[in-house]
Amino acid sequence: MHSHDEQRDEQPTPGPGPGPTGAVTLGAFKESVQSGEITAVRLAVPDMQGRPKGKILTAPVFVDRMNSEAGMCAYVLATDVDMTPLDGFALTGWEQGFGDLGVKADPRSIRLLPHQPGTALIMGDVFHHDGRPVEVAPRHMLRTQLERLADLGYQVALGTEVEFMLYQDTGQEAHRSAYRGLRPAWSGDLDYALSHPPEVADFLQHLHDALREAGVPVEAIKTESAAGQVEVTFAYGEVMSACDAYTAFRLIVPDLAQRRGMTPTFMAAPATGVGSGLHLHLSLWSANGNAFTYHRSADLPPVLERAIAGLVSGLPHLAPLYAPTPNAYKRYAPHTFAPTSYTWGFDNRTCAVRVTGVGESAHLEVRLPGADANLYLAVTAACAAIIHGIQDRPELPAPCGGDSYTASDAAPVPADLTEAMNSFMGNKVVYDALGETVMNHYARAAQAELAWHRRQVTDVERERGFHRA
Repeated sequence: MHSHDEQRDEQPTPGPGPGPTGAVTLGAFKESVQSGEITAVRLAVPDMQGRPKGKILTAPVFVDRMNSEAGMCAYVLATDVDMTPLDGFALTGWEQGFGDLGVKADPRSIRLLPHQPGTALIMGDVFHHDGRPVEVAPRHMLRTQLERLADLGYQVALGTEVEFMLYQDTGQEAHRSAYRGLRPAWSGDLDYALSHPPEVADFLQHLHDALREAGVPVEAIKTESAAGQVEVTFAYGEVMSACDAYTAFRLIVPDLAQRRGMTPTFMAAPATGVGSGLHLHLSLWSANGNAFTYHRSADLPPVLERAIAGLVSGLPHLAPLYAPTPNAYKRYAPHTFAPTSYTWGFDNRTCAVRVTGVGESAHLEVRLPGADANLYLAVTAACAAIIHGIQDRPELPAPCGGDSYTASDAAPVPADLTEAMNSFMGNKVVYDALGETVMNHYARAAQAELAWHRRQVTDVERERGFHRA
């Protein structure tokens, strides 16, 4: 069973504003380093999978060198989930010698990690030695789309919902068992439950407190319909700050779980019949307020129409950015609350794009990304598709008023990563939005992922074929 995600329709939708309230200003950070309150800095760059990669630096040394660049091997942005040095990337490889890139700290991203006393997390941007930003870096890709929207007169507000699975086993125990026989942290359907087993209630409270103290704008935490499944909802805010806060969340969750003898997974389809999503709640804001503002029974604002048309038309070609693994496509199944076609509708959770909220809180929910998506890249894809809708004006199909799983006239979600990559590579929408360098880089990443999977003999193959071959 899958998610019946948290209802957000009545929540006010503020325009883009300051970052999370718990973030530390540069001045306060320096004072805390000087006083000894902060002793270590995790300087992080999100890799292609969205994982924070970097170094743990002594805080006073970091402050002394803050205006210079740290070094990081370029393969961090040209590798797979196993951190395998790969060839075939223009950025770096064996022929180029896997040299360094420069990393410059973003002082707007500083936050404390209270679950790691004395530690601050700071996101970094990646540069070539001649000062050019690295085009394929996820933060730069997102920033590029936000700048394109700003040129059109819009800013983006973002809220997210993510689901993950929590198991009783430690990470080492799960690995030793080859991830078979995993025990969910609880049994049965606890969707919207307000009573939980004591160890689960303690973990959820600990998670809520750690996120709040780290300045991660958590709005709600709830248990889901699948045994062991948790959903976390984050408040609306400025996009880059929201993505940076989400990166901190991804650091905090496994740390807290492991300390309690549990382990989480953010796989999109962690088990047959179970799916975990990463839903994007988006709205565009101009000097006049929310450009998506509308009231039921009234016509949709033109910008909202263009955004929906762009998402429905453009996202089919951008799937490797929000569904980057073969496993991600196993989440898309009928009547699971994960979309199977590129449809849209009003408050319709069977659709890929859901129009929800009214008045100033009106926004779009994009339900396509799985929990394994890189949030920076998923939002990049959504923004690029919206720009496509505004500039190229694709036709807006009729809304789906019923069960979109029975819709026969909508483009289907790609059946697998191969189909997604073929639609991504060379497509005009992708090329216009991302450019050739980025398009080739992420196509190569998809090819590497597919090549790895093609070489593996799986447990399912043995179970199905051992005595039947």
